Amino acid sequence: MDRVIIRAMLSSDYDKIYALWKTIEGFGIRSIDDSREGIDKFIKRNPNTSVVAVMDGEIVGSVLCGHDGRTGYLYHVCVKKELRRHGIGRDMVVRAMTMLKEEGINKVSLIAFVSNEGGNEFWRQVGWKGRSDVNFYDFVLNEENITSFNLQNRGGKQ
Repeated sequence: MDRVIIRAMLSSDYDKIYALWKTIEGFGIRSIDDSREGIDKFIKRNPNTSVVAVMDGEIVGSVLCGHDGRTGYLYHVCVKKELRRHGIGRDMVVRAMTMLKEEGINKVSLIAFVSNEGGNEFWRQVGWKGRSDVNFYDFVLNEENITSFNLQNRGGKQ
């Protein structure tokens, strides 16, 4: 495999990152939060913690990572399908967590959609534990921020 460079995510990476996201099965993309403006706002608030994996000038992986001053959060961790199981996802997550630690953050959380089988398998394999001691709640402030899921053709059904 060619050399992969893990570097900070830039707002100018958006088109390539979004194109990658659209190829990931089970991936949920929000209409507002994951728009160009939404990602630009996120990166400006968290300029050092989000990363991309680049190979031969192509973005082959991404991690949105930020924190609230207490807990770090990982979003949209993904690697191009044919490059999985080569340590790219792990390397990106380690880089993001290292940056969080440098900013004084001591705990990291993430959400993986139940339908994202590949993502959930990855997190279990790299040692993350699901929690049964808490309930996770949402309160939607903007009904226009709709999540759509990338679904691949599963035996003719979508």
